Amino acid sequence: MTKHNLRRYFLFCAVVMTFQFVLPGLLVAAEPAKIVQAQAILTVSESKRLIAKAVKEMPIVKNALTNGMVIIVKGTTNAYVAEEITGKKIEKAAFVRGRIQPAKGGKILPDVQAVPEVVLEKGKVVDLPLAEAVKKLKQGDVVIKGANALDHKNKLAGVNIAAPDGGTTGVIMPYVVARKAYLVIPVGLEKLVAGDLVDLTLKMREPLESLNGLQSMFLLTGEIVTELEAVSILTGATAFQCSAGGIGGAEGSVWLVFRGTMEQVTEALKLVQSIQGEPPYIE
Repeated sequence: MTKHNLRRYFLFCAVVMTFQFVLPGLLVAAEPAKIVQAQAILTVSESKRLIAKAVKEMPIVKNALTNGMVIIVKGTTNAYVAEEITGKKIEKAAFVRGRIQPAKGGKILPDVQAVPEVVLEKGKVVDLPLAEAVKKLKQGDVVIKGANALDHKNKLAGVNIAAPDGGTTGVIMPYVVARKAYLVIPVGLEKLVAGDLVDLTLKMREPLESLNGLQSMFLLTGEIVTELEAVSILTGATAFQCSAGGIGGAEGSVWLVFRGTMEQVTEALKLVQSIQGEPPYIE
């Protein structure tokens, strides 16, 4: 066999081996992972716990806990956030400002001694009033503030304002904006509102006569964290809400669908199963 033919023979063998052994492996590696989906129902308190776990794992929150300041403003969802971040039990009834309760009937918050906002500097809780803490905010610090209304499509949130000085929102927002701190807004899908939140906020602010003390509203923009974002942060799966509501303790609940790889969706199911059974805010 001549050198020319020998060269052609080895080239032919190399091509055959490539098709037989290498190419199938490349095709398998390039094949997209199979997408699966699963469902779960979360009560209001379960959603709050899920959201709180996700807030703790946000890179901006982790960075501020290590290098700067984190302020957790009082609120129902933030009571869970404070527990997750500090690792300590919070007296839920003591960690509220305003609250929405049934006009008639329902459970009443126990009469307990109120506690202040949670302020952390480099991961350690410090005894600092909210009005003083915000003055120390710097770029990259984090303020965590809940909301009363959610426009998820437009990534907007609203806070009811009853206090003439704007309440805690009036205290924190000038410093959050001026100092370029992050505003993290943990808010459950139970607070979705029908309509454009900008329009609703403008109507709430109109100086019309109110027959029963209608509150005003402050519009917030920031890092909104609902159950949907929480699932993504904690498991990598995507989630969407397919329905809502229920009875027997599921009033205000959300029905979620998880989608992703088998590993991601399995992890999402394990996650929600670990928080299902979370007691109501008021037991």
